[in-house]
Formats: sequence, C-alpha cells, structure tokens
Amino acid sequence: MRRLIFFSLIIMISCIAPAQTAKTVLDRAAATISDKNGVSAQFKITSDNYGTTSGTIYVKGRKFHATTTDASVWFDGKTQWTYVTKNEEVNISTPSEGELQAINPYNFINIYKRGFSYAMKLDGNTYRVHLTAADKKRKIREMYIHVNKSSFVPTVVKMLQGSRWTTITISRFKATPLSDAMFVFDKSKYAHAEIIDLR
Repeated sequence: MRRLIFFSLIIMISCIAPAQTAKTVLDRAAATISDKNGVSAQFKITSDNYGTTSGTIYVKGRKFHATTTDASVWFDGKTQWTYVTKNEEVNISTPSEGELQAINPYNFINIYKRGFSYAMKLDGNTYRVHLTAADKKRKIREMYIHVNKSSFVPTVVKMLQGSRWTTITISRFKATPLSDAMFVFDKSKYAHAEIIDLR
C-alpha cells in the first residue's frame, strides 16, 4: 500500500511540475520586462489578417508607445490613441485585451495569470511556453511565448484569435528610462490630424 501511495505521489508531482515551471518562467519574464523605469525593443508582427509590419515599442508597466512606418500608437493604461500616417487620422479608443495583445507583444504579462493552463518545453536556449485558455470564448484562445533561458527576455509571442494567428518577433530589448508623457498622444505635434473618438 505504501509503495502504491509513493508511486501515486511521484506521478502527481511529475504532472504538476511542468505547469509550475512554465508559470515560473513567465513570472521571471514578466519581471524582466516590467522594469519600473521602462523598456524598449524592436518588433516584427506577422498576421493572417494584416500581413507583416515592424517597428519600435516602448513599455512602462501597462503603458506603451509603438511606432511603425504606417502608424503610431499610444496607450496610457486606459485610453489608446492610434495615428494613421497616410490619412492623418487619430482614433481614440478603449482597447480590449485582444486588441492590446495584437499591438503590444508584452501585454501577455497582464493576462497570463488568469484563465490559462500551461505547458512548456526547453529547446536549446529557449523556453517554449504554450498557454491554452480555459474559456474557449475568450478573445485570445492560445498563446506561445518563447523566452530566452539566460536573460528571461521574451523573444516571440504567437497568439490565436478566432481562427487566425499573429506572430510577434522581438529583438534589441533593453531597459531604458521613459517619461509618462511618452504614452499620451500630444496633439500639438499633429495639428492637422483629424481626431475621431470611438470610445
């Protein structure tokens, strides 16, 4: 009987450990990119919906500012401003979880702790974490997050929304001091832009 209990405990621990390890990796990745002063990185987004675009992102807590050749986005933790270069429009909105993740590759740090199961494998110097939403109606149903084993910097975030995948590749990550003003649209710099409030 004792032997049976012992083997049952070993099996239970082996089933539970990978999930705990995956969450620990994400916790450390979240801590790395949650520098209180701010971080910056280069990114490339490849989407089944919109093709490919690349740019620079600046992040400080929940706030971020992303720029590409086509658009610039500011998010102060509540309100988002999106400036579209070709038609000089600024759309103001309150984005959803899925919309934030599609723009900010590091937004996973605000959602991975709730409502996802974890699996993970180590591939060379990369932790490959797979998250699956418990609620299949959730906007983001699955995510793959690749984390550098040495630095705990996330390098790839891949997510499934509906039936379409978006992959964000991140490079040139660095901690850098950022002012809060960087995450708010400054209309004085875009005097000719048409402002459309979608809230």
